[in-house]
Amino acid sequence: MAQKRATDLSKTDRTMLVLVVLLAAFGLAVLFSTSEYNGRVRFGDSAYYFKKQLFATALGMGAMYMVSSVDYHFFLKLAPVAYLLSMVLSTAVLLFGQEINGSKRWLNLGPLSFQPSEFAKVAVILFLAWQIERSQKRTEGFWFMCRTMLTLLPIVGLVGSNNLSTAIIILGIGVILIFSSNPKYMQFIGLGSTGIGFVAIFLAAESYRLERLAIWRNPEKYEKGFQTIQGLYAIGSGGIFGRGFGSSLQKLGFVPEAQNDMIFSIICEELGVAGAVFLILLFALLLWRLGVIAMHAKDLAGALICGGIMGHLAIQVILNIAVVTNTIPNTGITLPFVSYGGTSEVFLLGEMGLAMSVGRYGRNSNR
Repeated sequence: MAQKRATDLSKTDRTMLVLVVLLAAFGLAVLFSTSEYNGRVRFGDSAYYFKKQLFATALGMGAMYMVSSVDYHFFLKLAPVAYLLSMVLSTAVLLFGQEINGSKRWLNLGPLSFQPSEFAKVAVILFLAWQIERSQKRTEGFWFMCRTMLTLLPIVGLVGSNNLSTAIIILGIGVILIFSSNPKYMQFIGLGSTGIGFVAIFLAAESYRLERLAIWRNPEKYEKGFQTIQGLYAIGSGGIFGRGFGSSLQKLGFVPEAQNDMIFSIICEELGVAGAVFLILLFALLLWRLGVIAMHAKDLAGALICGGIMGHLAIQVILNIAVVTNTIPNTGITLPFVSYGGTSEVFLLGEMGLAMSVGRYGRNSNR
């Protein structure tokens, strides 16, 4: 029996690992193609962005391996410290952060830059799992939901002051974890209304956020709608099987910063609907795997950690694709494992290692 469980566990780890490696490899290949033009024009090196992302991916893979080898309960004990550290780093960004395109989101650490908001996502997942588990199963009632969400407001306020998209993701993670641990679903109507009001306040606080709503409704009327329009051109011109890998025209300066938020449009142009469906299928399988690990976790904390990681990944993928297809206003959300961004890649792979740790050390012995 013990041998059977060990074999099952080994398969679980392999399934998760294969999906993560496939997504990372697919992302690197697409990024190289998408960023080639910008790298050559800006830095005289067509592989500039690819090499930096490759370094981040290798670093992230190492982090994933190390995290997966440690019992997740160790990281759970550090959750309060991690949450406090995320608030300190987010405050440091407001005071000393590097401003790019009008937003302060990066801290310079020598030759490297670091986005504390990416660390904040992981810290919030661990902190909420720690907090909810310590409630000793008293996870029902409107007061439980309010108390839990109130603990998130400091980090949401700090991050949301210059990065609304990440603040929305953090709020989404909180709602998902509370929903997963609370058996009374009708109370979420009140919580949802409060969340909508909170987001509305953030939207109204800055004029440029209201401008994004106007651009979303009619991008042809605004100069800043150029990126959206060109992204839709790229999607439409790809057809079923695309123009061919490396053959995109819109990446040649027509889609600004194509290697970042809008990279899904270039995927559609070069690989067509088939390539887009393949990528979405990989994401869906990874989400399914995370769900399986959560269902087989031996304790509430392990299930919540996997649920939080699953929620983070799902929210970010859905919002990015929705932005690129102009289904929702532009929010500046990257596509996990695919868009350029070293900090995001490292911490996302670290989250995958955390999920693998739950699968390895937290598997329910009754299953």
